[in-house]
Amino acid sequence: MSDIEQQWKPRHECGICGVFGHEDATKLVYFGLYALQHRGQESAGIAAGNGEGISLHKGMGLVPDVFNEATLSRLNGHLAMGHVRYSTTGSSTPVNMQPFRVRHRGLSMAVAHNGNMVNSIALHQHLEEEGAIFQTAMDSEIVLHLLVRQLACNDLPAAIAKTFSCIRGAYSLLLMTGDSLVAVRDPNGFRPLCLGMLENGAYVVASETCALDLIEAQYLREIEPGEVLIINKDGLQSLHPWPPAQKSFCIFEHVYFARPDSDVFGFNVYAARKRMGALLAKETNIQADFVMPFPDSGNYAALGYAQASGIPLEIGMIRNHYVGRTFIQPTQSMRDFSVRVKLNPVRDLLKGKRVIIVEDSIVRGTTGRSRVKSLRQAGAAEVHMLVSCPPTRHACYYGIDFPSTDQLVAANHTVEGIREYLGLDSLHYLSLEGLVEATGLPAEQFCLACFNGKYPVPPDPSFTKDSLSGCGN
Repeated sequence: MSDIEQQWKPRHECGICGVFGHEDATKLVYFGLYALQHRGQESAGIAAGNGEGISLHKGMGLVPDVFNEATLSRLNGHLAMGHVRYSTTGSSTPVNMQPFRVRHRGLSMAVAHNGNMVNSIALHQHLEEEGAIFQTAMDSEIVLHLLVRQLACNDLPAAIAKTFSCIRGAYSLLLMTGDSLVAVRDPNGFRPLCLGMLENGAYVVASETCALDLIEAQYLREIEPGEVLIINKDGLQSLHPWPPAQKSFCIFEHVYFARPDSDVFGFNVYAARKRMGALLAKETNIQADFVMPFPDSGNYAALGYAQASGIPLEIGMIRNHYVGRTFIQPTQSMRDFSVRVKLNPVRDLLKGKRVIIVEDSIVRGTTGRSRVKSLRQAGAAEVHMLVSCPPTRHACYYGIDFPSTDQLVAANHTVEGIREYLGLDSLHYLSLEGLVEATGLPAEQFCLACFNGKYPVPPDPSFTKDSLSGCGN
């Protein structure tokens, strides 16, 4: 994702992938991370184990920029796990790259984490008071500090159970020792995590099923909420050490984050997004010449809307796929350059037309205003916008970088006010009921806090979006 698009969209969380029992475990993890690149583009890392120790390589940037044949060849072992990161609460610096590796009393361990703990500040302070010295600003390091305190009993399952009983919030996590791969998912199941198997019987754990598809692993099942799955030479050991909790799947995985070719929480993302568009057509009645997305957001909801409404689908903005994360900044006189370098209107198509834009979300709204302006300048007679989720009015504490509420446009303006700000003829959001219906699951199984402010796991009072300079995934 480019720097431009980050102003318009919520930032991604992280992606994790692990393989146990394959001689090419490291390369398989590399390709798994490649499939999960959409979940984080700031840094990437892979740790590998051979039964004796853990080797590690990580760096800032995209997966193919961080790894090459030489670096992968130095990560030997039948066991490997990796991580792609987009910081949500910790800063984007090399020290916070994952996986994070430690050695304690002769035991090497590494951890890779997707999610946010909502009691990380209190845990961090408590551990520091007991003498812990932190090297990073990651939730993951808190996990390892807690874990080594429980390992005196030399019982890994018991140590894991005690460690995570202290932690509240969202975590889909991989933990690695020299001879075991452990997957842990929080009792609410906020973030996705799935299990697959390769032809030779090796196991794969990944954030999304698209990673399994790329390396030709058979999907077996989801890691269940509240499950600890230990994978070693003896096979699989599944534990449920904590009391069951209400499922709280992040519905934004279906709206925006997950790849459309993934199955998440038991439902296909592509199908869910098309249904969002179809339900938008059911909830609205707009006369227009064609419907269009801003590539590549809203593509599948726009397709669903077009099919349900009978209004033709067109691509009125063409995306430049070669825009990187950074580029030479324009001069002050080159107004709106940051929009035009990414997307350019098809003037002959737009001139004199009534246009419906289908978007997946509006967070800050800043870039959207410039994009609508460019459609007007290209000659569009009317510009309407449909959004395939409800207004985002509340911050997220579970691993998505929704800004604090003072930066969320829907938290501070009415729908009519947002319409005026964006320069639209009309603006319509999908209802919360429609969004839930599109996923195929009941509302009580989702976390809907970013829409309704009802947090399944309330954060500690000290946990705010502005105070978290030090504890992030």
